[in-house]
Amino acid sequence: MSYLETVGKNAKKAFEDLKDVKHKKIKKVLENYNQSLLKNSNKIIRENLKDVKNVKRKHLVDRLILNKKRIEGIRHSISEIAKFKDPVGRVLETWRRPNNLTIKRVTTPIGVIGVIYESRPNVTADVAALCLKSGNCSILRGGSEAFNSNRLLASLFRDNLRENNINKNCVQFIENKNRKIVDQLLSKMSAYIDVIVPRGGKGLVAKVQKFSNVHVIGHLEGLCHIYVDKTANINMAIKLIINAKMRRTSICGAVETLLIDEKALKSHAKKIIDSLINAGCEVRVDSKINQLFKGKLKKAKEIDWKTEYLDSIISIKTVKNLKEGISHILKYGTMHTDSIITSNKKNALIFLNSVNSSIAMHNVSTQFADGGEFGFGGEIGISTNKLPPRGPVGINQLTSYKYLVSGKGIVRP
Repeated sequence: MSYLETVGKNAKKAFEDLKDVKHKKIKKVLENYNQSLLKNSNKIIRENLKDVKNVKRKHLVDRLILNKKRIEGIRHSISEIAKFKDPVGRVLETWRRPNNLTIKRVTTPIGVIGVIYESRPNVTADVAALCLKSGNCSILRGGSEAFNSNRLLASLFRDNLRENNINKNCVQFIENKNRKIVDQLLSKMSAYIDVIVPRGGKGLVAKVQKFSNVHVIGHLEGLCHIYVDKTANINMAIKLIINAKMRRTSICGAVETLLIDEKALKSHAKKIIDSLINAGCEVRVDSKINQLFKGKLKKAKEIDWKTEYLDSIISIKTVKNLKEGISHILKYGTMHTDSIITSNKKNALIFLNSVNSSIAMHNVSTQFADGGEFGFGGEIGISTNKLPPRGPVGINQLTSYKYLVSGKGIVRP
């Protein structure tokens, strides 16, 4: 039996075992794991430093780093997830048919969830906790750049499962670094894995689209936009754009393209762009905007409208009006998160209803595209699928449902 088959069989067995575990015990595992993270924080940081020293793609460093503050952030997420009510077995709706059939729609776990992700070790803790809380088992394949951090975080979780007499294989971390493992996970594990969640860049997404024969909850790249309307409050616009771009440039909710209404060029563009430059951001602009700066700025090319920089770089384009701004987003966006800054409620409504983003915002920084900020405790990813689930995927989105039908000897005529 192959390594992956063993992992798959272990996950299936763990999922069956989990059905008999009371929710109070699952909550206790999460509470104990929270304490384990605190107790082992220095060890986690030491393992993380090994990863940081070895990383070759320097733009990944910010995503990769774990320090005391970030470990506290992970602990906060685990604490929030632990507090939620059991999402499994909830009656979503009930109705009675004229023939006295009673039908209930009730939530159920999905089963075994495979997650393929890059760079961010907090994903290991979040996914393990979210899956367990929603009655699911998880198979985790983290990127090699975070191998030591991920392995320890997963190992601590498994320790807490075992200490609470729950099958430790409810969470499994794939320690085989061979890249072919990902291909096999996608193409040869449909008998064991119910859903795959990819979290990464274009290369990973392309691989998933090519190989996966398992249902995918898509987490495509975050090519996020902000549209600046002529009625936007300039001080608000500057504050939101600087935050959306520069708070953390490496996350998928960072804004990558700024669209400015041509009627707002003189009133807004120069002040906004000066603020971005002063904040240390490289700007790439179209020719109309460059005229305001006497041609001194870097010119944006077609490729810039398609690029998720994950860095202190932003592309800026003039559009004739709101309609053209929306068209640009529909053409180049990745259905992640897009925002409008405007004082015009009608324009805001048009924007919110017209973009195809899983998260559409009005006068809000795109950095709020985060399950924790939505009150979900954490997220398994941001789904950019058109079919549900969409947006941040928390415990409620990690359940399916079934219909329970009951009656008293009813036959169909």
